[in-house]
Amino acid sequence: MKEDLKLSNGLYVTLLLTLYACAAIVQLEAALETKTCFQKKSPCFLKKQTCPKQCPSFSPPTGSSKACVVDCFNPICKATCRNRKPNCNGRGSACLDPRFIGGDGIVFYFHGKRNEHFALISDTDLQVNARFIGLRPSGRTRDFTWIQSLGLIFGPNNKTFTLEAQKATKWDDQVDHLRLSFEGKEISLPKGDSSSWNSPGSYIKIERTSDMNSVLVTLPDIAEIWVNVVPVTKEDDTIHKYGTPENDCFAHLEVQFRFLRLSPDVEGVLGRTYREDFQNPAKPGVVMPVVGGEDRYRTSSLLETSCNACVYSRSLDKIEPLSLNQNTVDCTGGSSSGIGIFCRK
Repeated sequence: MKEDLKLSNGLYVTLLLTLYACAAIVQLEAALETKTCFQKKSPCFLKKQTCPKQCPSFSPPTGSSKACVVDCFNPICKATCRNRKPNCNGRGSACLDPRFIGGDGIVFYFHGKRNEHFALISDTDLQVNARFIGLRPSGRTRDFTWIQSLGLIFGPNNKTFTLEAQKATKWDDQVDHLRLSFEGKEISLPKGDSSSWNSPGSYIKIERTSDMNSVLVTLPDIAEIWVNVVPVTKEDDTIHKYGTPENDCFAHLEVQFRFLRLSPDVEGVLGRTYREDFQNPAKPGVVMPVVGGEDRYRTSSLLETSCNACVYSRSLDKIEPLSLNQNTVDCTGGSSSGIGIFCRK
């Protein structure tokens, strides 16, 4: 009798533990966010993708280092994790003085010219211009330059958005150096990780990815842009012999783009590298492969859509979007790196 009672109790405890484990699994899976791809040209059309346990949310809570991301043109059709700040060794990035990694995975430098504007992306319904700041020490033949601000014109209604790194004499991590505006009106974005702002009509969403100086800009169904404001450090100044003055730390932007659609005619310093017919002139094996294009991509202002090669505002009726497989690759190695993609530098 005692043995039967002991066996019965053991089975009861096992049943309770099993039910508890099942409930925990169901609760965990319910907490994982999902997204379905609705782009008809996508290999993942109508497939629902669930975020991994390591990054269960597209907009994670304060303190999270990674967010869930879905690439509807990745034939694997599986949601992945990515860092919440620009990966300067990933495709679609523009960092440093400026060092780009194109959609083709090739590293190149485009110096432009200080206090001038250049089209980074020019497509049928998206134009992204950059204002370059810089200086030219005595004896140099060209400017040292950095991206100080971005100007976006997008959508069928030509909405405008600007984002800039404000000038600072000395860098202070406790000061927000970002300035944002939509349709010419300044945006007040509360400090604090994950605070966000949506435009009227939901044309654009801005979300902080740290307490200050880092944001994710989302243009629904068009693009995502990760931005970080950084200074030219004393170490950088010493190594590269920039010769920065004492009264300006040259606060500038680190940027990474992820495009949700592009046309085959996309242009721009960075945009052209996503074209299937583009032959990158960057010479392999060169330490700093510099490419030109200043005359082709120079614009008269931050929100000007005209340049010698710009294609913005063409008719959208007959556009067949490019098939984009632009995994946000971490070329620095480690367990969070990309999925079988070779990073060319």
